[in-house]
Amino acid sequence: MRAFLSLTVILYALLLSGCGYNTLQATDEQIKASWAEVLNQYKRRADLVPNLVNTVKGFAAQEKDVLLGVTTARSRVGSIQATPELLNNPEAFAKFQNAQGELSSSLARLLVVTENYPELKSDANFRDLQAQLEGTENRITVARNRYIKAVQEYNIVVRSFPSNLTAMMFGFQTKPSFTVENEQEISAAPRVDFAAPAPAEK
Repeated sequence: MRAFLSLTVILYALLLSGCGYNTLQATDEQIKASWAEVLNQYKRRADLVPNLVNTVKGFAAQEKDVLLGVTTARSRVGSIQATPELLNNPEAFAKFQNAQGELSSSLARLLVVTENYPELKSDANFRDLQAQLEGTENRITVARNRYIKAVQEYNIVVRSFPSNLTAMMFGFQTKPSFTVENEQEISAAPRVDFAAPAPAEK
């Protein structure tokens, strides 16, 4: 009887390894690791925002709407719990992605406004924060790309035969990936207007 049980366990293990179970586990872990790096870089950006806002405020306090927009967007990002369950909930994932997109847009508007303040652009503290922010945005892009590739690999395993049978048996489902919200907007060539009036000198 013991020999039969041992043989059954060995056969079951061989079947699992041959039907994608181990691959599902490995690719799922890769997604978790990639996602942790995405969150790490988003956290780094969120930590830079207050210092950047305060520095700009010191030179351009009159840009209240822009400064408030960045602060509000950062607050919205912080209010979303980035738990592991987020990866299994496309709706919650989209909400998280939208909040991060709003923060990106707010920061872009803030940096455009700073172009009107030469004294701010020459401030060493601002230049350092801007360089850190640019570096962080690059790291976010790299981390997101790794996550996208990890999700792609995992989703292929979940949807391919025979591993899809194993996925159904153990409750593995496809996971959401990052998408481009404004596909139409980014597919159009940017408009550049050099006729815009220069800011009034003070």
